[in-house]
Amino acid sequence: MENALLILIITISISTILNVFLKKFDIPTVIGYVVTGFAISSIFHFAEDSKEMLSHLAEFGIVFLMFTIGLEFSVNHLKRMKKEVFIYGTLQVVLSGLLFTFISLSVFGLDIRSAIVIGSALALSSTAIVLKILNDNNQIHSAYGRNTLGILLFQDLAVIPILLMVSFFTSDTESVSILLLETSASAIFVFLILFVIGKYFLEYFFGWVMSTGSEEIFLVAVLLVVMGASFLAHVFGFTYSLGAFIGGMMIAETKYRYRVETDLIPFRDILLGVFFVTIGMMIDWQSLIHYGYIILGLLIGIILIKSLLIFGILQFFVQKRTALKTSLALFQVGEFSLAVFALARSYDLITDELNQIMIITVVLSMILTPFVLKNISKVADIFHKEPVVLRDRALIGGTYKDHIIVCGYGSIGQKLVKIFKERNLLYVILEHDVKVVDSVLAKGEEAIYFANAAQKMVLSHFNVNHATAIIVTIENEIQRQLICENIVSFNSNVNSIVNVNNTTEAEVIAALGIKHIINSRDTIADMLAAEALACHLQLKKE
Repeated sequence: MENALLILIITISISTILNVFLKKFDIPTVIGYVVTGFAISSIFHFAEDSKEMLSHLAEFGIVFLMFTIGLEFSVNHLKRMKKEVFIYGTLQVVLSGLLFTFISLSVFGLDIRSAIVIGSALALSSTAIVLKILNDNNQIHSAYGRNTLGILLFQDLAVIPILLMVSFFTSDTESVSILLLETSASAIFVFLILFVIGKYFLEYFFGWVMSTGSEEIFLVAVLLVVMGASFLAHVFGFTYSLGAFIGGMMIAETKYRYRVETDLIPFRDILLGVFFVTIGMMIDWQSLIHYGYIILGLLIGIILIKSLLIFGILQFFVQKRTALKTSLALFQVGEFSLAVFALARSYDLITDELNQIMIITVVLSMILTPFVLKNISKVADIFHKEPVVLRDRALIGGTYKDHIIVCGYGSIGQKLVKIFKERNLLYVILEHDVKVVDSVLAKGEEAIYFANAAQKMVLSHFNVNHATAIIVTIENEIQRQLICENIVSFNSNVNSIVNVNNTTEAEVIAALGIKHIINSRDTIADMLAAEALACHLQLKKE
């Protein structure tokens, strides 16, 4: 531990120089951090206690990542994602685990307990890398981003029973029923405590802190919430990251969510960098040389099997292109599998050689991930291109002028379009669900385009600067905000009209600079009140 400062100085120096160099070639910083970890571990031979110190520090990188992801997804939002989490996630983890277990048994001849451990660990993907890149690319709320996040959340939940299973394999006293009962009781207790705190305490707590007018105290309070939620989950046998995610969801219900997220981003990114450094430190170059051909074969096999299985599952539920992109995002094996291997090794369920082979294979799969995610649309085009008719039609969007852009073709969008048709107004419909677009095209509507209005280039392509107005009617709150952020980055004279659900969201959208905001709840309440008053007056006259 006495070399802690030296370790940090060398690590920061190498990672800074390396990432500046790699950025010139547009290579993700994740790779620079991993290579840094490999370099300092191989060249400088730091002691195991130093590695352990960095590992503990790095774990908070995942904690802060999951906390900020939780901020994006309130309880109501998660309810809307139950299909992605509990159906897609369950199918992926269970089927992947069974398939990899069968392969471990039949092909590699492992005993049943080792095969189950290996199979379960390989079913997991990298929450840290995938979500960081999706966040950086603003794709977390895309169709494949939602599927990916849902499956990753279920995988994080699945880590708990997997670790319990490893413990049970080596336990002489406890039965499965006792372990399940204790885990269920702990889960209910943790969720209950965090829910009560989030619903009845956090809003008042942050209001009390903000009354001091101190930025420093507010930031300390945020850190307290993050670490407190993480520690509470850990005390009851769950992962730190799961507690952090729930804590983030609780704050997402308050008016301070955006302020908290802004304050935490620097902590998250720095600690995630440390986490990726520790991943690189796990690579043993001697094992890489001795077992290179085995590792390469395993790497290719795992990527192919996992990608094909995820695609095979999702193609029955979503568009094939979305299923393909989701499978490409989740092909790797994740950081929590390393924890499973470490526990299994400590109980002698797997050998040192197998443990090192699996660690290197996992790390290499994680290193490949940023390159695939960075070019995921290009890779997806190789196997499943977007419908040509839709791409060709979108090209003529640039000819529009003095038109109305309607973002979203739900019930409100459909009524608007009907009115515009009756009045012979020029309009364009931007809809990101290809099934809706195909259905509407089949009915003869020619002004609808398969496009995501949350992307700035799309609004530019459809001449938002020369539009009479742009109306945002989509139901997804996060997508609405992203679209509004893009709108205000164009000409300030653009007439933007946004439909929101509540006063809090109206305040957030108004702060961006949107000119016209329609609060549907207030509008409906005013109309109902007016009707009630009219009935009351009519009754008095009678």
